[in-house]
Amino acid sequence: MKQPKGFEDSNHPNHVCKLQKSIYGLRQSPRQWFHKLTSFLQTLGFEFSRADPSLLIFHKNNIHLFVLIYVDDILITGNNPVQIQHILKQLQAEFKLKQLGDISLFLGIQVIKTTTGYFLSQSHYAQDLLCSAGFADCKPASTPAPSRPSTTVDDQPYADPKLFRKLAGSLQYLSITRPDIAFTTNSICQHMHQPRNSDFQSLKRLLRYIKGSLSFGLPIQTGPMILRSYTDADWAANTTDRKSISGFCTFLGPNLVSWSVKKQTMVARSSTELG
Repeated sequence: MKQPKGFEDSNHPNHVCKLQKSIYGLRQSPRQWFHKLTSFLQTLGFEFSRADPSLLIFHKNNIHLFVLIYVDDILITGNNPVQIQHILKQLQAEFKLKQLGDISLFLGIQVIKTTTGYFLSQSHYAQDLLCSAGFADCKPASTPAPSRPSTTVDDQPYADPKLFRKLAGSLQYLSITRPDIAFTTNSICQHMHQPRNSDFQSLKRLLRYIKGSLSFGLPIQTGPMILRSYTDADWAANTTDRKSISGFCTFLGPNLVSWSVKKQTMVARSSTELG
């Protein structure tokens, strides 16, 4: 590490410091912290999920606990409140811990308890997005995109591509709880490199739709553990490169748990061929 400002060795100004342990602000610090935290959890009987490396799971004697980690934001849940408190006490003894109680906000996602389960919402995030884009008082739209594409396309480069990329990136994060905007967001983000005026018009239309659907989100309810998936694709609808757009959604019981929209990597030469 470079010598800290104010503590430079005047005789050896080009020397660096050899650290005895990781400190805040270094590139390797997040990884070192994650390793230390997860190693401690493993001593308590937790195991890494095979589906998500940030999720650790504890199973023993019908006790099921889950710990989700995002840097220093930690979410713990399970079917045994007594055991959860026991784990929290052990973490408190090992680390400086600030407990915030029952979940209400996690990584910008509001978690609202309902009579049937939970409701995940990013309405505050969406409102902030509209304000930063200057669309706080815009006229709402009823759909994310027009039902019929415009016959005239403005191919002139958009004057502020940096703003376009910022807003498009924010839309991507909003789609975490808004599958209804996933397709249009994917379409907009395909033009990140060189956005045109017509692309920004599409982005503005989506912002107007968000304005009229701030209350939308993702419900999580109890139900039968039945897994169902649906998939579809257009066939070479993009007249520019003729690559198809694929989409799928997966439900566990009544809950939508996974979805994606993606352009295929090659041109499908028939409606039954996948690219």
